[in-house]
Amino acid sequence: MQSEDDMGADARQILLSFQVAANSVEDLEDMLNETGRLSRYDVTLFDRYGNKIATTRQHELADTLLPNASLTSLDNLLTGGRLELITVNEAQFDRIFMYGLVSTSNGEVFFTQISRLKSEIFKPIKTIRWIIYSGMFTSIAIILFVSFIFSQYLARPILQLTEASRKIAEGDTAHKIYLNRNDEFGTLADSLNQMADKLRQENEQLIQANSKLKQFYADITHEIRNPLHTISGTLEMLQLEGISDQDRKKYLQSAMNQSDRLNRLFKDLMMLQRAELDDQFLNLKSFDLSETALRIQDAYEGLLLESEVKLIMEVPKTYVYADKDKIEQVLENLISNAIKYTPKGSVHLRAKERANDILVEVIDTGIGISEEHLPRLFDRFYRTDKARSRDRGGTGLGLAVVKNILDAHESEITVESTLNQGTCFRFSLQKGKR
Repeated sequence: MQSEDDMGADARQILLSFQVAANSVEDLEDMLNETGRLSRYDVTLFDRYGNKIATTRQHELADTLLPNASLTSLDNLLTGGRLELITVNEAQFDRIFMYGLVSTSNGEVFFTQISRLKSEIFKPIKTIRWIIYSGMFTSIAIILFVSFIFSQYLARPILQLTEASRKIAEGDTAHKIYLNRNDEFGTLADSLNQMADKLRQENEQLIQANSKLKQFYADITHEIRNPLHTISGTLEMLQLEGISDQDRKKYLQSAMNQSDRLNRLFKDLMMLQRAELDDQFLNLKSFDLSETALRIQDAYEGLLLESEVKLIMEVPKTYVYADKDKIEQVLENLISNAIKYTPKGSVHLRAKERANDILVEVIDTGIGISEEHLPRLFDRFYRTDKARSRDRGGTGLGLAVVKNILDAHESEITVESTLNQGTCFRFSLQKGKR
């Protein structure tokens, strides 16, 4: 062991100093006292027969030469070198003993016993061990603590992200993740929040679309059921015996009117479906808008002869780049709608060339539209006055068709209206080449 080796080195130094100064027994005693004063070891001097001559400190084994051993072992030192040592480190002793031989100049031989308490020898080792073990356990504790903190630092955002993902997957798109971090976890949390916002918006849009779809099916069912009931009732009346020719003509005309209404309804529905799904919905080309206005005027001229409504066209020779048939349908729907709700007065169709486009306006002096109806005016089957609209033969899709056609032309239609004063529909078209 290192402690015994260190003690052996010290013991050889003591023996060497004794040997140098050993001219007589008195010299050895003086040297012994000096060594006892300066050294941390207990030193006892014996003659060759095992009798104690002198000692530095008195302890229970100071009078014994090589405890529990015969002098034969010490005699072996006589045959060895001057610095030979015998070490006694037995469990029953609380000391470690080392023995060496010293001889004076006149030939006398003495045995030197050098001892020290084991607790003193191993105390530095114990201290070092305690320091090592304390440091080791402290390091382990610090490592475990840091590992725990680090694992929590890593695991907490993972658990939060996992829980948030589960809630979002279950439909809780309003759930927010709050991670004030600038690392990958923070980026992932922001991405999940953005995804949840997008899902929430899309979900709201789906709910609105589903609500509109349900309302659409309810409206179209209602729109179809009324004329079918009218036609069915008319056919039953025609089967009655004794019906006059005048009544027969009236019932036939009623059935034809309702049939025409159904035909217009399905035509408008097909137009709306094509506007939403057909990429080839528009056939764009340049044409003279004044010619379209003239055809519409001719179509309504006979119908307005007995009415108190005057149709005024203010459309100079103006070329636009658009779908000719679709724009003609837009103008017909707007003018027809204006005439329908103008009991007395005028309906104007105006076209004006501006710097970048052609402004088109349909203005009437009719009953006007209440402000509360304006936001939903272009919704399918929406009517400001449902009973009167159906009496006038409307399908409830005219303005929806107008908006879809103009949307396809990337043109926005606006409306301004004042009750009992009139309404103005306004949109623009791209300029065409002559």
